[in-house]
Amino acid sequence: MTRGPLQLDVGVSYGLPRKGLPAATSFRRWALAAAQGRIRKADLAIRIVDEKEGRSLNHHYRGKDYATNVLSFPAELPEGVDLPLLGDLVICAPVVAREASEQGKPLAAHYAHLTVHGVLHLLGLDHEDEREAEAMEQIEREILAGLGFPDPY
Repeated sequence: MTRGPLQLDVGVSYGLPRKGLPAATSFRRWALAAAQGRIRKADLAIRIVDEKEGRSLNHHYRGKDYATNVLSFPAELPEGVDLPLLGDLVICAPVVAREASEQGKPLAAHYAHLTVHGVLHLLGLDHEDEREAEAMEQIEREILAGLGFPDPY
């Protein structure tokens, strides 16, 4: 854990109409909660997209021809470049809305969970095996509880 105040600069952009979507301040608050105590300073970009853009990005970067809820792109800087870039998150609004409805979750809670989940990926956490998945899910639960959201699992 990193001690001291966190300086997290979060840019949020919307690739679709913002009606019904969380405000940029919400995404910033959720990202800050996920990063607190884990890093000291970073820049993060979050883009909220429609299904077409989400599908295109997932196909291009992961070879999967469908839109997914969240994509995490860690910053990959050349050797010798020392910038506090954490990376980019892409969140697909229609997929998030559909999942929240299907799972009976409040929409804001699902957005918060996916933002936290994505930031944790950018920080190097993963869920490739059962042990990693359990550890990451527990961290997500704690962060979300601190934000006033119920257990997403």
